[in-house]
Amino acid sequence: MRAASARLGWLMALAVTGGCPSSNGKPKSAGGEEAGDRIILFATAEVKGQLEPCGCNSDPMGDVARIVKLVEDARGGGRPVVVLDAGSLLYPHDMTGDVSPEDQQFALRGKFLAALYGDQLKAQVGLGPFDLGKDPVAPPRQAANLAGGGPIALAEPHVVQAGKVKLGVFGVTSAVKGASDPTPAARAAVDALRKQGAQVVVGLAYLQKKDARDLARKVSGIDFLIVGQNAPAEPARVSDVADQVGSTWLVQPANRGQVVSRLEIAVRGGGPFADAVGPARLPIMEAKLKDAKEELARFEKDPSADKGFVASKKQEVAALEKELGALHGSPLVIPDKGSWFTFEQVRIRRKLACDPATQSKKKELDKAIGELNLAEAKKKGPPAKAPRGTASYVGMEECTFCHKEAVAFWKTTVHSHAWETLVGVGKDADYDCVKCHLTGWEQPGGSNLAFNESLRDVQCEVCHGPGSLHVAADGKEKKPSLVRAPPEDVCLRCHTHEHSDTFDYQAYLRDVTGKGHGEAFRSKLGDGKSGHELRSAALEKAGREIGAGCQK
Repeated sequence: MRAASARLGWLMALAVTGGCPSSNGKPKSAGGEEAGDRIILFATAEVKGQLEPCGCNSDPMGDVARIVKLVEDARGGGRPVVVLDAGSLLYPHDMTGDVSPEDQQFALRGKFLAALYGDQLKAQVGLGPFDLGKDPVAPPRQAANLAGGGPIALAEPHVVQAGKVKLGVFGVTSAVKGASDPTPAARAAVDALRKQGAQVVVGLAYLQKKDARDLARKVSGIDFLIVGQNAPAEPARVSDVADQVGSTWLVQPANRGQVVSRLEIAVRGGGPFADAVGPARLPIMEAKLKDAKEELARFEKDPSADKGFVASKKQEVAALEKELGALHGSPLVIPDKGSWFTFEQVRIRRKLACDPATQSKKKELDKAIGELNLAEAKKKGPPAKAPRGTASYVGMEECTFCHKEAVAFWKTTVHSHAWETLVGVGKDADYDCVKCHLTGWEQPGGSNLAFNESLRDVQCEVCHGPGSLHVAADGKEKKPSLVRAPPEDVCLRCHTHEHSDTFDYQAYLRDVTGKGHGEAFRSKLGDGKSGHELRSAALEKAGREIGAGCQK
């Protein structure tokens, strides 16, 4: 019942906020003077130092080279474009404490993003806690409720001239030491911006969604709020419909650059902005209609379902069908008068093109990071030796002497090419990647970034444990020193949802067992999907197309 009410509420909200035809019942086109003076806004939030996604997932999302290309293509289309970021742009975590060897690569990426957003994208940037580190924060930040001084250069709320439109921008922040109540600061900023002639006021709110809604209720005159804090890690959780509070519209991208919010704004006289829907909303509404129909069909088959509830579901489906019918004819619904906007959540997927210059700079940065990391790792030396009487890592060559068939089978698996995949993309000295592509990572007697030649790839000892005692006893040790049947949690150290979205323990076991390596166990697993089949299906669903100028 709750789900139906929520879905019906969304439909009613859409009608109220301009998602239905204009008052004369006829959707309008965007041609002619009635369209108003138009600008495009692109917004990110909580990029957290990510330049590109890990390529291990079936549908990796986010890439600054793709985002830059998206922005530059829009600028080439002739409309004024403004880029916004709501904060926590630079780092994956708090960098104000002691900097570890791993943190050095994050610091370099932060400098890269600061230059990209400040110099190239000319972005208006808010402030979050993951912007703070040992270096001064750049570019200058919008944080009206924070006192100036220290390592943070603050930008005053100001008006950006975007074509014919005067766009006022301010920011407020939370979770940063010294930040005061955002309400009075936002109110003062809006007043100042309106006095400077701002026709549109956008706030960069590094606040939780509930606090941003509260700010919109308390402070009048904000047209759009880009919400930064707790931007969804899962792109499926972003809302494809702007959230209205009074005359303010709230939008929130997904974090790590996975989903970029795009607003096309048309200024036409005064008054609040109306949601003009637009073609990007159609597939979203079609998916909602499909879900609603499937839900209705289930309830219609259930003899115990409340008849009144089923009737309300039918009304909901009918309303959605009517709405979609009108929008398919003319998806852009411009009101009779006043300003309006369209909103789209752009998924940064592989099929999008990359900016060649940004792509080249990323490769140069990868090389610099690799050289820095290797130099520091060599200074540190190899991992400590295993304590006397405990097992150490020996490498695949030792396994080959007694387990030739098992090793031959291993060579047919993707585990045997794990290191090669990193070398191919220049990530073999990247701390984000190597730990799951080496054997005995940072373990006593194991591998590290600089000392790993005999332990590259996901070898036998990753799953079965270090083998020195087994080798020394010629496989006849009194007490077994190896794990014969590794538990699932061994796999989950690397097969996380972020890096292995199709992982299923039973299915993936079918890929790593067989003739010469657990043949009887493989037989007991029986028929069923393999990990390879699950991943292939996911890749097909996501689309294998790689955008122009992209390497992956």
